[in-house]
Amino acid sequence: MAEAGKNSRQFRAEVRKVLHILTNSLYTNREIFLRELVSNASDALDKLRYRMNRGESPRLADLPLEISITLDKDAKVLTITDTGVGMTGEELAENLGTIAKSGSEQFLADLAAENAQNGNAEPAEGGENTPKADAANIIGRFGVGFYSVFMVANKVEVTSRPAFGENAEASVWTSDGLGTFTVAPSTEAEPQRGTIIKAWLKDDAAEFVEKYRVESVIRKHSAFVPFPVLVDGEHVNTQPALWREPKFSVKKEQYDAFYKALTYDAKDPLDVLHLSVDAPVQFNALLFTPDSAQDFFGADREFWGLDLYARRVLIQHRNKELVPEYLAFLKGVVDTEDLPLNISRETLQENVVLRKINQVLIKQTLSHLEKLAADDAEKYARFWKLHGKVFKLGYHDFANKERISALLRFNSSTLADAEALTSLDEYMARAPEGQKTFWYAAAPNREAARLNPHMERFRRKGLEVLWLYEPVDEFVMDGLGKYKEWEFKSVETAPDDALKDFADKEQPEHEAAAPLSDDDSASFEALLAKMKEILGDKVTDVRVSHRLADSPAVLVSPDGNLSSSMEKLLKVMQKDDSVPVKVLEVNRDHPLLRSLLRMFKADAEDKTLADMTRSLFDASLLLDGYLKDPQELAARTGKLLEEAAAWYTEVRKI
Repeated sequence: MAEAGKNSRQFRAEVRKVLHILTNSLYTNREIFLRELVSNASDALDKLRYRMNRGESPRLADLPLEISITLDKDAKVLTITDTGVGMTGEELAENLGTIAKSGSEQFLADLAAENAQNGNAEPAEGGENTPKADAANIIGRFGVGFYSVFMVANKVEVTSRPAFGENAEASVWTSDGLGTFTVAPSTEAEPQRGTIIKAWLKDDAAEFVEKYRVESVIRKHSAFVPFPVLVDGEHVNTQPALWREPKFSVKKEQYDAFYKALTYDAKDPLDVLHLSVDAPVQFNALLFTPDSAQDFFGADREFWGLDLYARRVLIQHRNKELVPEYLAFLKGVVDTEDLPLNISRETLQENVVLRKINQVLIKQTLSHLEKLAADDAEKYARFWKLHGKVFKLGYHDFANKERISALLRFNSSTLADAEALTSLDEYMARAPEGQKTFWYAAAPNREAARLNPHMERFRRKGLEVLWLYEPVDEFVMDGLGKYKEWEFKSVETAPDDALKDFADKEQPEHEAAAPLSDDDSASFEALLAKMKEILGDKVTDVRVSHRLADSPAVLVSPDGNLSSSMEKLLKVMQKDDSVPVKVLEVNRDHPLLRSLLRMFKADAEDKTLADMTRSLFDASLLLDGYLKDPQELAARTGKLLEEAAAWYTEVRKI
């Protein structure tokens, strides 16, 4: 054991190697040293407050509980002072002379032993200033944080005077972090109580004697420690840790101000979720839903995640392990009692505490959204408009799939306009008896969805169709598979007999054509063969459609398993720009097809027949989003219009 009476002594263990690891591997950002020193100072003040709350009288009881940082640019010395519990020479040697020896860890161990002896599982219940709260606020657990100072300093001097006990003499610990340290009595009057740490900075760390730099580090990492932090006499951490306050005592104005300070957003948040959780892991959280959308699929792809704190000290900015991607719209902070402060970013990724917090946050957020949807439909619609595109990504969360499905919103063929929304449960309530399928159609906008030829038989049957406007939507439907035993299916993949059990509710726009005679039926089959010959390898077949009522033709996938939009997405992902070869289905009762039949019977080799067939195919290809040569279509259409105008003029003369 190290003894305070000796001047020079060795660190325990292979300190050179351990210090090298600590200062070069565990911490990846040099400014972290200041976070660690402020945290240690906060610990010392918490310990003092705890003992005072138990009735003990410290030295100079009227000294304010605060942390002071002073900067000497000329000497390149950073000094941090606290008025906390302090240490004796023996404690300096023991706590700072042994790697991974933590006074805070020992303090909590002693407290646990005392409670066990007294028959208490933990200290008595209480608020922020009770012994229990003070004990819980002790940050450092593993005693490695102090040594991060050697990332920036080539000499460190720690002078400490204990706040309790008969021996109130100050002692000074000095080391260059290379293997030895000294402990000796101090001849200085300061500190009157607590600890002073002086760090002589390396040349390449001179930035840390600049006031603006130190203030920025404090505001980033230690803005919410529960004691005033002064930098050259100026109070820096003025923002309270609002998430630690009881929800009933926090006003909307406070939430709004905190959100704006946190995010630099000029607008108030749309919604707030304030959590205080004790099990299965203890943490507080303050989560905000912004009142503006972010481009998570573009420029803002990496700008999401919650700020992770350990007992008010920032561990990681934008931690992506706390919430899944489909809750990426959330902004805010999570502060846990169960996460060691002295933990690296790499270790965080495998931490079981974060996984537990993640599960609780998902559950609580979904419950909050469910309540919002039930109690304030207008506000939920606003949420959906801003953040629905991101929230849809929850379709792959199998454990919460049912809850997420219930929270999804869609525009549909039944609703009045493109802004109106429906839930899946509302869709089911409107569906006719016997329907067990959610039908959907993908389109770039409402008008395109309305004009989709595949919609015609659904419109005729009066069946509601969900309209999907985002590329991700069909992946969502495919990923969900079912909701309450109802399947999701595209109108394009509906078999010919899919709607046979539902009576017609509307009549086609065109008057029903007279049935074809047997002779005309045979001629029509020959026309289809001729059309297939004209189009060649552009189609796999030309056949009569049973899905069309008003449109002359439509392209469908040969196997009927993929919608055109899904097929397009898959091609983009595979970097395939080829035009898929499909089946051209034609409406035998449409006036255009009846005219083509008459032209075919008059002259099967008529050039205009061939041009019209190609134009009909191109128009169908255009609706499918695959037309590659609009110039050819435009030229052919212009020629047909010219001929049609000439025919019309001749007829009018007659």
